[in-house]
Amino acid sequence: MHASAPWRNRSPGDLDLELPEIAPTDVPPVLEAAAAAARSWARTPLPDRLAALERAQTLLEAQLEPLARGIAVETGKPLQEALGEVRAVVAKCALTAADARAHLTARAVDDGPHPAWVFQRARGPAAVIGPFNFPLHLAHGALVAHLLAGNPVVFKPSPLAAGVAARYAELMAGCFPEGVFGLVQGGAQEAGILCRDPRIRAIAFTGSVAVGRELARAVAEDFSKELALELGGRNAAIVCRDADLSRAAALIAQAVTLTCGQRCNATSWVLVEKAVADPFCELLAGALREIVPGDPLLPETRLGPLIHAGALARYEALIGEDGDWALPGKVWATVDGKRGYYVGAALRRGVAALQNEPFAPVVDVEAVEDLRSAVERHNQSPYGLSVSVFTRSQALFWQLAEELQAGNITANLPTTLSPSTLPFGGWGLSGNGRPGGRGFVRFTTQEQALQIAADSFDGEPRL
Repeated sequence: MHASAPWRNRSPGDLDLELPEIAPTDVPPVLEAAAAAARSWARTPLPDRLAALERAQTLLEAQLEPLARGIAVETGKPLQEALGEVRAVVAKCALTAADARAHLTARAVDDGPHPAWVFQRARGPAAVIGPFNFPLHLAHGALVAHLLAGNPVVFKPSPLAAGVAARYAELMAGCFPEGVFGLVQGGAQEAGILCRDPRIRAIAFTGSVAVGRELARAVAEDFSKELALELGGRNAAIVCRDADLSRAAALIAQAVTLTCGQRCNATSWVLVEKAVADPFCELLAGALREIVPGDPLLPETRLGPLIHAGALARYEALIGEDGDWALPGKVWATVDGKRGYYVGAALRRGVAALQNEPFAPVVDVEAVEDLRSAVERHNQSPYGLSVSVFTRSQALFWQLAEELQAGNITANLPTTLSPSTLPFGGWGLSGNGRPGGRGFVRFTTQEQALQIAADSFDGEPRL
């Protein structure tokens, strides 16, 4: 969305609900405030920064249900998923605080020619560009890491989730000094102004490969500007002949349909050994058939709508392609009495197109002769985010994990399981190796080494 004028969204789960108007932000004043706050915030002791984040965590936890409802209304994410997202936002504060204590503390070096220390210095203002599918959680991880590192932040949320992002930003900004937490509403125009500004010293972006490439080109000449990219995925589940097929089908169905398939780590491709392909496909089609769309505000809903009309058009094009459709897709005009972008899961058997990220509840199931073929086929994909392996053999899992080219691999778990206790980064077109999960704080600072000649000062050198 290119936002140069105020805009209004409609709830994707209730198209008769028009949401409040949002005005694009004048970017330069926000940048000026962040730049003005950079020196003092960098010099603020880490315990004081941690205390500010603890205050924010308390406020966010108190607003868990209203924030979750805002996510469900604006994005169509089912309420139970949205509650999980906000709980992850709250938990991320403590996890990042632990990372900051471990990484940001000065380290003495005593095995060199002179007494020395290694410091982690603040980079300066950071821009965090968030997506619609996790409008708070994915941006929040980068935001809190930069804040604890001493970097003022500017949050540019998805224009499709501007309302709930504004409420989140209001809660966060009130816990930090003026200029330390800024909000920019808008689209590509505002994001471009923000990211190209030389005062922005780091960018964290979650979104499409095309925009990620554009950003990388835009900042290529400023090679000291840190760029963290979390992009797309063509995530596979590998089903071995010894797998518990019922369990595999149930978990893969979950990973196909969570957030209506609009996750970078959604399963959109299954490689199954030919010996069990037929019974597995029957089980998976049955599991998917049971997951029907519902009003995202109802607690029992497991499958909400797609985000907008463009996503619906892409879905209709996908299910209109030729192929062996074991479960044809379907569009619902209304669900629970509401008009929305509601669709059903679809399953196609045959060779998958590896370049295409469906970003919808559509899965291709491809039969392979053996696991060597499965690994070779998977590694032909230009993406490398998440893989699930379903097998009863631990030794086989370790062997496959060593050979599969992906940043996140699970055994008998869905590709969508990405706990904040672990790093989360993709290989290939899925990102540039900057984890969006645990450990991101490592990319928020600049390392500085100090050496002191032993006889330079009176007494022993000390910090």
